[in-house]
Amino acid sequence: METISFTVNGENITVNVESRSLLVDVLRDQLRLTGTHVGCDTSQCGCCTVRIDGSTAKSCSMLAVQAAGAEIQTIEGLAEDDNLHPVQQAFSECHGLQCGFCTPGMIMATVELLEHSPIPAIDEIRSGLAGNLCRCTGYVNIEKAVQQAASTMRANRDAESTPEVPQ
Repeated sequence: METISFTVNGENITVNVESRSLLVDVLRDQLRLTGTHVGCDTSQCGCCTVRIDGSTAKSCSMLAVQAAGAEIQTIEGLAEDDNLHPVQQAFSECHGLQCGFCTPGMIMATVELLEHSPIPAIDEIRSGLAGNLCRCTGYVNIEKAVQQAASTMRANRDAESTPEVPQ
């Protein structure tokens, strides 16, 4: 057993793990963050996608010890207080999910996509989500959700940067 520490969704965590433990298993089984799903165990489907130090990673193909000292964000860490992240809200409103199994990974990949490309063309959306598979929706509503989230996030940024005019 090894003792490792990392930050998960803003909380400092120390856990004992076997050196062969996958990050997805530690997140789900030890930390009870079950929003990160195991779909294929080969990093093909993207259901296990989390963010590590600001970049997406497939937690089913990463050892937990490799994440020592890292800042990890899971789907549970996106919402602030009782407010869904704009990407989560858009997936809900646009029906960008059906069974929901792939949704956490799709959302985490979308967050990164929109950080790098705030106004993505449809080809950029498809490329940005290429590592995530959905077996139910046909992707049309997922693409709409990404576009809506991008629009909402731009509007939020514009509102934050607009100075208030005294009356």
